[in-house]
Amino acid sequence: MNTGELLLTIAGLTVITVVTRSFFFLSERELALPDWVKRGLRYAPLAALAAVVVPEVVMSQGHVVAQPWYDARFYAAAVATAYFFWRRGILGTIVTGMAVLLPLRLGLGW
Repeated sequence: MNTGELLLTIAGLTVITVVTRSFFFLSERELALPDWVKRGLRYAPLAALAAVVVPEVVMSQGHVVAQPWYDARFYAAAVATAYFFWRRGILGTIVTGMAVLLPLRLGLGW
């Protein structure tokens, strides 16, 4: 890919990003979403977090981890899950999981 094609690609991606992200701002009137869409969007952050975290916990270098007791990720995920069911807070869940993961990884070398 030469410089001209690269610049054209970057410009095209920029235009697509700006148009798709500003779609709701371009309308002069408010777009009403149906109730079923609003209910479904409530679960979007949790679904996105699960889509990122679950593969990281259960896989290592593209393979399913066979012995979970040697892996700090399982302990961190278990403690974070318990915290979530206790307090129902996403930020606290992330902080708690990292508070368990980092000492096990850095201290014990897991």
